Amino acid sequence: MKSDRTKITRLLKTARGQIDGLLKMVDDNRYCIDISNQILATEAILRKVNREILHDHIGCCVEDAFNTEEQVKKIEEIMSIVDKLTK
Repeated sequence: MKSDRTKITRLLKTARGQIDGLLKMVDDNRYCIDISNQILATEAILRKVNREILHDHIGCCVEDAFNTEEQVKKIEEIMSIVDKLTK
């Protein structure tokens, strides 16, 4: 992984903290909309992490593969991820 590990780790730890908070909110029987808003915030962080990793993957791994026989494989990997993102 070529992404900024410090940044990615910080974001993932933030998301983990938010999930822990969500579990507490559910245990505390908090208001549904508050829980839903917290879920949306957590999803936003995870989307940001994924976007960062995919951008770096395209800018590094895929770019490097364009002059090798790995080119088709890397393009198929990206297409598979795009398919998952658009479901």
